[in-house]
Amino acid sequence: MKKVFILILLIVLITSPFYWYYFGPVGKNKEVEIFIIPKNQDGFDLVQKLETEKFIKKNKVVEYYFNTFVFLNEIKPGGYRLSKAMWALDVFKKINGKPDLVWVSYSSCLRKEQVGEILTDALGWSENDLKKWNTVYTDTAPEYFEGVYYPDTYLIPIDESGEHVAKRLINRFNEKFTPLADKYVEANIRWVTGLKIASLIAREAAGKNDMKVISGIIWNRLDKGMPLQIDATMQYTLGKNSEGKWWGAIDLKEQKNNSPYNSYLHKGLPPTPICSPNIDYIDAALNPEETDCLFYLHDHFKQIHCAETYEDHLQNIKKYLN
Repeated sequence: MKKVFILILLIVLITSPFYWYYFGPVGKNKEVEIFIIPKNQDGFDLVQKLETEKFIKKNKVVEYYFNTFVFLNEIKPGGYRLSKAMWALDVFKKINGKPDLVWVSYSSCLRKEQVGEILTDALGWSENDLKKWNTVYTDTAPEYFEGVYYPDTYLIPIDESGEHVAKRLINRFNEKFTPLADKYVEANIRWVTGLKIASLIAREAAGKNDMKVISGIIWNRLDKGMPLQIDATMQYTLGKNSEGKWWGAIDLKEQKNNSPYNSYLHKGLPPTPICSPNIDYIDAALNPEETDCLFYLHDHFKQIHCAETYEDHLQNIKKYLN
């Protein structure tokens, strides 16, 4: 009964001069601003935020209308294009619709096709948009073919072109890498080389505890002219397996695949990174742990065990995996 009364009161207000007083625009500036609703809304007060950023007037009537007639549980996190010149009901209608900017997050070291699939789901891309992501937008220069689509959380306009999305992710990589750039120069390591090694570490490490050990082993193999023999490069060569997984199980026959990424057939680093690593792995590539090991494995508890000789490595296989 109380809600009916309030509804009648609101109808009366809408048809009276008081409507402008309560629901009218805060100002006259029609410049579009981005109002952000965070991914994690714990402790987030939407009405208070709208009032603080001056998109609605602060008064009990508007607050009651909002809390009673706006479906808070249906409001999606993201960015909404609003202006100070919008009436309160237009603001409420806008944020009850689809966001103009959406949150996109990924944290693991993914190949660019996987990033494209995430973007397709989030931004509503077509199959043609995804194809262009894989073949055009991420192939503007050899060093940007793979590895620079930094894993992070982004707020991306749904109408942003795939070309600009690629630049957005590359810019985030540049921003993260900048503090290490001079250190790579001092160490006489090309940033692309470090990125390749970082991507291998990211796909091989079981966690932060063994990143630098694996980095040291990769550098040792490179220094000795050994083939890297890293399974992750075989997974990259294969692409999606028969189960539709990008990094799924692989058959030993992949060791015979004459791809330049096959580190069992070809010595040295692959032509490009195999995924986009975060800054921790890029730092590990620059700062390997000193070790005499040339081989390693992870046991069933993801604990790393390394060996200096292949014979010792075979013993580790018997001890920890059989």
